[in-house]
Order: sequence, then C-alpha cells, then structure tokens
Amino acid sequence: MPNPLTVMASETQNRLTTKLGTFELQRLPKRPVELLQAWDAADEYLLNHLADEGKPATDTRLLIVNDNFGALAVALADYHLQALSDSYLSQQATRLNLALNGRPEGSVKLTASLETLVGPFDLVLIKAPKTLALLEDQLIRIKPCLLPTSQIIVAGMIKMLPPSVWKLLERLLGPTTTALAQKKARLIFASPDLNLPTPANPYPAFYPLEGTGYHISNHANVFSRDNLDIGTRFFLQHLPKKPKPCDIIDLGCGNGVLGLMAAAQNPLATLHFVDESFMAVASAQENFIRAFGEQRIATYRVGDGLVDFEPDSADLILCNPPFHQQNTVGDQIAISFFKQAKKTLKKGGELWVIGNRHLNYHIRLKQLFGNQTLVAANAKFVILKAKSLG
Repeated sequence: MPNPLTVMASETQNRLTTKLGTFELQRLPKRPVELLQAWDAADEYLLNHLADEGKPATDTRLLIVNDNFGALAVALADYHLQALSDSYLSQQATRLNLALNGRPEGSVKLTASLETLVGPFDLVLIKAPKTLALLEDQLIRIKPCLLPTSQIIVAGMIKMLPPSVWKLLERLLGPTTTALAQKKARLIFASPDLNLPTPANPYPAFYPLEGTGYHISNHANVFSRDNLDIGTRFFLQHLPKKPKPCDIIDLGCGNGVLGLMAAAQNPLATLHFVDESFMAVASAQENFIRAFGEQRIATYRVGDGLVDFEPDSADLILCNPPFHQQNTVGDQIAISFFKQAKKTLKKGGELWVIGNRHLNYHIRLKQLFGNQTLVAANAKFVILKAKSLG
C-alpha cells in the first residue's frame, strides 16, 4: 500500500498554481515516485508577469521556446501558439500535460528545432537554455519572424542568465531591460531592432575527428560541439569488433561519433542512431552519410531511448549516457537506458557503457543483468559491459 504522505507530496508536486490558473503537470520520462517538479520558479514568474500586465489579446501570435515540460504551453493554450524545442521528451510532455488539463493537442503547434518557424510573432517567450550556442541558433532563426512591435521575454533562473546571455540578446535582437529577481528567477525584456544586421548562423560547427579523415558536424545543441570530449575519446580506443553481421545501436548518440567509428570497425554491421535531441540525430545522420555515403545501412530515430525498438533486436548497444536532464543532475536517464537495453538486446547481446567512476554504474548493471565486466578504466572513466542472458 503506498505511503499516504508520499502520495500527498507527489500530488502537490504536480500542481502549478499561478495568476493565470492552476494546472496539473508531469515530467517525462515518468518514474514510480517523482519528487521533481515539471516547472521552475522562472515559469511561475513569467506566467504571473503576463497576468499582472493584463493577459495578451486573444489574437496574439505567440511563440514559446524551450518549454521544458509544457508548463507555459498549457497555461497559454488559448492563444495562437507555436512551441519551438530541440527535445522530443519536451514535446511528448507537452502533449501529455495538454491532455491532463483538458486542452486539445492541436491548440499548440509543436515545432522541432531545425524546422522552419511560421511567423510573424507578437510575443516570444524564451526559457533560457543550458547552452549559449542553442540560444544563439534560436535567436537567429526567430529574428526574421519578428515585427518592430514584437515583445520578447527571456525567463530563467539567475544561474542560467550570465552576462553573456544579455550581450547575445543585445547583439542579435536589440536593447534589454530586466525585472527584479524573484525566487532566484529573473525576466529579461528585449526590444527588437530590425535594423541590426542578422549574422549568418554559425551552426552546424565542424571539427576533424583526430586520427581519421572524418569531419564531424555538430548542430548548436550537441554535446561537446567544438571538439571530441575526453570520455568519448577513451571509449573509441576500446570499441568492440564483431566478425559477423549484427545490429549496433548508438544510444543517446549525440553527433554519432561512437556509431560512426563502430561502423568503421564492424563493416558488416547495421547501425542505429537514437537520441531525444532533434539536433543530435540530424548531426549523427549528416556525419554518417558524409563518412559512408550510400554504402552502409543505418537508421536514425528521435525518441525516448529504446522505446520504439523491438525486443530482442540488437546485438550491441553503445552508450555514453547523459547525467543531466535539462538543468537537473542525476542518473535517472542512464538507469532508464539500462532497463530499455535489457529488453532490446538479443540473448548474448551486450550493452557497453562509459561513465565517470563516481557514478557507480557497475552496481546498477549487476542488479539488472546479473553480470557486468570492466572493459577498461583510467583516472576518470570506466568502460563496462553487461551481457543479456535471455
């Protein structure tokens, strides 16, 4: 029987109350007991500010950017609303939370990060992303959709709004002002100056993959966008080789370097790239096609890990799991990946994982698979493998 205190805490955790209304919100991926909110103080501040200023006119053309779990979209679903995001999970959470609050899914046009925006927009609400590069890419894409009268509000926790964010807004959009901080959150207001020149988008960025003839393409939201990160470099030194035809999945693929090099070392393999970032999967696809042309077979999926893969369908899964979701640090994504991998691997198939030593992935792998083996280690990282016993 569930603990009544835990149930009560969970219900309270799911309820966002603002001056625009009260909304039930959930995070994705779901966990049996979720103690984290599907919004933050910046969402509350922004919605309350809109209420205090007088709700926007009903015909306002509204763009929401980086709405982590749909809190803003749900509260503002009565407007002509478009939501731009690089996150598949964010889009799925928005659909879920619209339904939870009796809003039709069609009330919000969900737009992936590399799709063309349909403007113009009267009001643009931006949640500050974790990376300045993603914000730069988004502002360059948004700029042609603005009017001289457009209002732009950037909301974020103070730690997400360093001076570089202000400078970027002023360089690309125009003058900024700010509201006083509330609950460690802040709002920045930008006034569009359409006479400011819009620079060419610097993304995707490229770097040569050391020791190879490959050039790696990286869209703005890809991890380690400017060079090969040290964890991946270590993993590449120990990739397995399979002499027979096999299916290899690059799980949480990022720019796809692991899968690309696994394909080079396993010429009979079929590769599958999956990530919840639209920009990551686009980068992986561009890199694989540039490396192999039409000579090799590969699939590319934006999704929630391995949810869309058939059980018993993979021989080898390579994974450098993220240890954060948006701004929340934790191992929940990695553990979800491990559970999915167990269902997706064929009998005798292997999951290969790299992680920082302190994350103790070996304990979780042993619990789930009944086995785990240390492949290699250095001062910072360990590479582990676990075999499916069927």
